[in-house]
Parts: sequence; C-alpha cells; structure tokens
Amino acid sequence: MDRLLKYITQIGDKAGSLGALVSAMGCAMCFPAIASLGAALGLGFLSQWEGVFINTLLPFFAWVALALNALGWLSHRQWHRSALGMIGPVFLLLSLYPWFQYAWSTYVTYSALAFMVVISIWDIFSPANHRCDDASCAI
Repeated sequence: MDRLLKYITQIGDKAGSLGALVSAMGCAMCFPAIASLGAALGLGFLSQWEGVFINTLLPFFAWVALALNALGWLSHRQWHRSALGMIGPVFLLLSLYPWFQYAWSTYVTYSALAFMVVISIWDIFSPANHRCDDASCAI
C-alpha cells in the first residue's frame, strides 16, 4: 500500500504541474506569455476553450498537485519536500481567486507555474526517499 501511495504521489504531482501549465497555455487572454509559448508548441487550438481552462482545469490541476504533495508526506516523511511542492499550487490558487483583481497577480501566476515545474523536475532527478524506519514513523 505504501508503495502504491508513493507511485501515485510521484506521478500525480507531476501530472498536476503539467496540467496546470498546459491549461495556462490555452488561455491567451489571461496569460499571453505562456500562451505564445503554447502556440509555438502547436497548442494554439486550445484558445477556443479558454473559459474551461481558466475556470475549471487550471484550478483543478492546482488542487491535484496540492493534494498529492500533501499526501506525499505520508510516504516519505520529509516535510520540507512536501512544503516546497505545495508552495506553487497554493500561490497559483491565491492568484486565481483572491488576488485576481490586482495587476501583480499575473506575475504571481507565472512564478507559481514556473515553481511547480521546477519542483516537479527536481523531484524527477532527486526523488524523495523514506527517511525513517517503521517504528519511528508510526502515526
């Protein structure tokens, strides 16, 4: 069971980060810099579903990444890794909802997306390991 949880959290947080990035690439009106990168990659056709991406998919993938990074703590017990993995989704959700009215929220959104991708790449090359034995990690 612990192995399944570790596999789900390792794959899921990367899927959440990638999903949030692709969702942002589909919203040219809200995120023109990322949307131009998406158009250069051949994702320009996504602009017809801008409303779905910004209102549904981007928050959904941010919540997925947030939840799976929080669950990741159960498998590796490293709070600093989980906290770093949760910073990007938290700031992304804050920039989409309470901070959306401010002009600087776009910079927070770009930074949060970049942070999510960087942490996901770091987690690929330096995966978390279980740091304690079963007796000292008992809940």
